Amino acid sequence: MTSATKTAIEKPLTFTADEAFARHLDSVDPLRASRDEFHIPKRSNGQPMIYFAGNSLGLQPKGTRRIVDQELDDWAKLAVDAHFEGKTPWYSYHEIFRQSGARLVGALPGAGADEVVMMNSLTVNLHLMMVTFYQPTKDRFKILIEEPCFPSDIYAVTSHVRTRGLDPRRAIIVAKPRKGEHTLRMDDLEELIEREGKSLALIMLSGVNFFTGQVMDIARMTAAGRRQGCVVGWDLAHAAGNVPTRLHDWNVDFAVWCSYKYLNSGPGAVAGCFVHQRHGQNSQLPRFAGWWGNDPETRFKMQLIPEFVPRHGADGWQISNPPILSMAPLKASLDLFDRAGMDALRKKSLLLTSYLRFLLGEQAAPGSWQIITPERPEEHGCQLSILINDHPRERFKALLSAGVVGDFREPNVIRIAPTPMYNTFHEAWTFANILGRQK
Repeated sequence: MTSATKTAIEKPLTFTADEAFARHLDSVDPLRASRDEFHIPKRSNGQPMIYFAGNSLGLQPKGTRRIVDQELDDWAKLAVDAHFEGKTPWYSYHEIFRQSGARLVGALPGAGADEVVMMNSLTVNLHLMMVTFYQPTKDRFKILIEEPCFPSDIYAVTSHVRTRGLDPRRAIIVAKPRKGEHTLRMDDLEELIEREGKSLALIMLSGVNFFTGQVMDIARMTAAGRRQGCVVGWDLAHAAGNVPTRLHDWNVDFAVWCSYKYLNSGPGAVAGCFVHQRHGQNSQLPRFAGWWGNDPETRFKMQLIPEFVPRHGADGWQISNPPILSMAPLKASLDLFDRAGMDALRKKSLLLTSYLRFLLGEQAAPGSWQIITPERPEEHGCQLSILINDHPRERFKALLSAGVVGDFREPNVIRIAPTPMYNTFHEAWTFANILGRQK
């Protein structure tokens, strides 16, 4: 049986469900060599796992150990002098991500205009951004989030509302899918922004929803919010390294993301933060201050009551000096992204995910499961969320026993993320057949 599938990049391609076709797609994949750059977990029998959990924790690049070892060697041989004399001096270590970080999310690099800084963790960066950009007034005090929203974002938003003396039940507006639907309609979301806009101090949404895998229309929703005078920020935890963005051109006020998912930088890795140039040049914005956000020319002046002079750009929101041993793995990962390029990764991602969707459609028994991730290419990334209608936990455990690593979300959704950097078309074929045998 065949099916015609069109992506945003490829001409219509006729998929077939036979194994030879999967092998063929792998043989002509221009990114097939990138898989060899990663450590692939193995089963007890020595066979590689089918690792479809890159939306939770990316695999380790083989180059990571070498880069971390270099910092350990500099520490051992140079000690404090490695701040300025190491192979990659620690004092300015965060600056090596300016260009690659800007390319990753579509930001401006350049002296005094840098819009990206790698620092802290995602939720810490969200708190720092809300200190600056959530400035409630009597009439404009509400925050718009979506449902389902990642718990850490809810905790952060709610805590800021409460610390400003506001009631979360009044100050937080939740955009919800229509009854019986799983994802938001952009028309509905835009209408909600237009209706509530004059009361919204902040719009805080996810670029890619963690549960459904839906890609939001960041450009459109940002424009809708700014027309109403709202500050618009984005959580890109599931978007960075997954879908291309142009944060500067889209006039996003701020964005935050982690780097341990699609960016493959290790558990708890250093996160990223975007601040638009128009804000980065404004030294009068309120913020939590720390010495590494201060102008380097006066950073080390040990006055009794020093004046904080923020650096221009996103750097001015830093608090502490960079954690070198946590930053080193990020360099290994972003080197691979620069080598592959986001456009090429997106091209393969669309093809790989469309192929897996086709295979799952071929295997599904009536009523057994449904994919709740939108099908249109512009509305999904690597992730497919599969709603299981019968025995969801048992099916998930069977996948694990068969060597498939995915992710289970209550009550009955299995998240699968075939990532273009290291997953193959044959793995997609094998996974679909394993799930199909569970009928």
